Amino acid sequence: MSVLDSIKQDVLKSIKNDPAHDFDHIMRVYLNAQKILENENASKKLVLSAVLLHDIVSYPKSDKRSVNASIESAKKAKTILKKYDFTDDEIIIVYNAICDHSFSQRKIPHTMEGKILQDADRLDALGAIGIARVFATGGSLKRSFYNTNDPFCSKRIPDDKTWTVDHFFAKLFKLEILMNTKTGKIEAKKRTKILRTFLKQLQSEI
Repeated sequence: MSVLDSIKQDVLKSIKNDPAHDFDHIMRVYLNAQKILENENASKKLVLSAVLLHDIVSYPKSDKRSVNASIESAKKAKTILKKYDFTDDEIIIVYNAICDHSFSQRKIPHTMEGKILQDADRLDALGAIGIARVFATGGSLKRSFYNTNDPFCSKRIPDDKTWTVDHFFAKLFKLEILMNTKTGKIEAKKRTKILRTFLKQLQSEI
């Protein structure tokens, strides 16, 4: 069994069944990272290890602890990586990548490994899967789909703690310009178009 396979087993034992941050999410991010790695100079071992461990600690969005979930995941990742053949320098790279990847941390990773993790994770918030995830989260938190008076935040500040569609404006539409890698930017542009098409169709129906 490879080191990455062993880490996958560790993650499977710890991950919670949250539809937006479950093991399927991790594997989609894993696939995104593999595609980005085809065009970027970074350690495949470290990037994919960081991907597998980036959400090993996760809380519901309504939980105050969720803002620090990436930091807690990084700490737990450090403990797991010590079991395998990772050097101290490699562990630091993975630790920092996980700490910095979260949108709520508002950081740009310093290493290419961190940049790839951040891009790969953010791509899973866009496109068709991004739409599914945002409504899964909104449903779990019992949020209304949209503000009846101003569904698309034309004259107000987005409030995604109350209305699910507001999350498109509070976060999702910002991701395209925040991508770090060329591959990430190209794919984010494609997936963002899907979000806009969805909202245009939604507008015609309500």
